[in-house]
Amino acid sequence: MMATTHVFAGLAVVAPIAYAVPELVVPLAIGAICGGLAPDFDLLLEHRRTFHAPVLGAPLAALGIVVALLVPTAITAALAAAAVAAWLHSASDALGGGPEMDPWTHRSERAVYDHVRSTWIRPRRWVRYDGAPEDAALAVGLAVPGLLVFDGWVSVAIVCGIAISVAYALVRRRLVEWTPEWLE
Repeated sequence: MMATTHVFAGLAVVAPIAYAVPELVVPLAIGAICGGLAPDFDLLLEHRRTFHAPVLGAPLAALGIVVALLVPTAITAALAAAAVAAWLHSASDALGGGPEMDPWTHRSERAVYDHVRSTWIRPRRWVRYDGAPEDAALAVGLAVPGLLVFDGWVSVAIVCGIAISVAYALVRRRLVEWTPEWLE
């Protein structure tokens, strides 16, 4: 899935809390955005293995939630939001295709790495590839809760993210032919 889809999922998860506790709106938004993006920092390393933690991320996210509930501060809320969004990103990558540049060819049976079992989780291909039409639709749908709850710079970022998502989806399949071989 696209990075924007993961960010919107993180924002959607924290939106009810941000609505209920308005003084935590900014830390929750920052945490969700950073956590939604963070696993993809491994794009130039071994993508979906280095920083993705679909199994190990769950207890870390749970711990973050517990700490934020016991010590409700802006920092603990942001860290919990980041942990939850990062885990959600890592786990949901198994719902898409593989990490290769052209996942629609189904060359790989590796979606995301499970560090606990030391094996790859197979792609489910519910979202065929990042930037697929269903990915763009999912991104737009997941952006709605954030647009309803957040305002200011967060809502501007969401609208920009929607535009980027749709534009990326329109050119995604052509990116393979535009990409230099050393990046593949």
